[in-house]
Amino acid sequence: MRRAIEVAERGQGKVRPNPLVGCVLVKNGKIIAEGWHDHLGGLHAEQMAIHDAEKNGHSPNGATAFVTLEPCNHFGRTPPCTESLLWAGVKKVIIAHRDNNPTVRGEGIEVLLEAGITVKVGLMENEAHQQMQSFLNWCENKRPLVTLKIAVDNSGNVDDLANTSKRFTSDESLDNVHHLRNSVDAIIVGIGTVLRDDPSLNVRRVNVGHSGQPLRVVLDSQARIPMDCKMLTDEGDTLIIHATELEEWWALRMSCEDRLFDIGKVLDILGDKGCQEVLLEGGPTTAKLFLEAGMIDRVITIHVDVDFDEGIPLGISDAEYSDAGLELVGDFDWGGDDVSCWSRRGLNWPCDGWPVPNK
Repeated sequence: MRRAIEVAERGQGKVRPNPLVGCVLVKNGKIIAEGWHDHLGGLHAEQMAIHDAEKNGHSPNGATAFVTLEPCNHFGRTPPCTESLLWAGVKKVIIAHRDNNPTVRGEGIEVLLEAGITVKVGLMENEAHQQMQSFLNWCENKRPLVTLKIAVDNSGNVDDLANTSKRFTSDESLDNVHHLRNSVDAIIVGIGTVLRDDPSLNVRRVNVGHSGQPLRVVLDSQARIPMDCKMLTDEGDTLIIHATELEEWWALRMSCEDRLFDIGKVLDILGDKGCQEVLLEGGPTTAKLFLEAGMIDRVITIHVDVDFDEGIPLGISDAEYSDAGLELVGDFDWGGDDVSCWSRRGLNWPCDGWPVPNK
């Protein structure tokens, strides 16, 4: 099962909104094949493992399948995995985690049992849950997990008013941020970021694959977004929330007091659209809004060895992260930038090195 969890990581950034899933086939005490969900619309892990066995001259008949998630029993982009396992003659299925998706919910296990297959559930369940946390959270709560990504100078400033807005992190940090973007379903910014930076907010430095670009979301309470900004003129979908004069751009009206957003409603909207992971890339105002609402699940802070002349402070201390239920869980070095990682208590980091996929 540990190997099944390892190979599942190969689908990182390529299968959203599907979960990462791995499968290993064992026969006569030896691994004869392995598979993973590699890309949206491609073979599921069980199907790839069966194909891998046959391609290498191994019969899956009588084998035991170790799979990280309960096999599906419904037709989607591919046929049911239960049918594939039965067709292959697999005699035993060991499952790490049940599938809480309403389209499955134990049905895959039930079908296998009715067919006379031996099924065991719960091996390395916690590790599988950690890997699929955003998918399982969405199944239960219909809301995405939120990761705040922010870069600061030596004094904790996010921007320099004395200069034109520009990137100040290392090339490695930039590459890893694009890996992060490629692993989420939506990217959120406030209108201030759009007016200051005119960002594209798309994935550029890594292969997007079959999942496509993440949805871009702008919180714009006063409908100030320029019609010629990149987010409205280049390719990709953009959702403007509370932009009352821009219905033609898929705008949504939301009630709020003093022009402050109900962050819970924002996440409900994104959850209804199937978003399981969102990245918050807005400035200090948007970051504080989410933090005060208790809606930040993880924080990635990139500390850069530069000093701004007229810095704009982030204005969030480590104590405030802690008061919001977050704890420091680790750090990385990204090309000389010191990266600190925080996670909501009880929520493990998705995997070692996340968001950078295993090589």
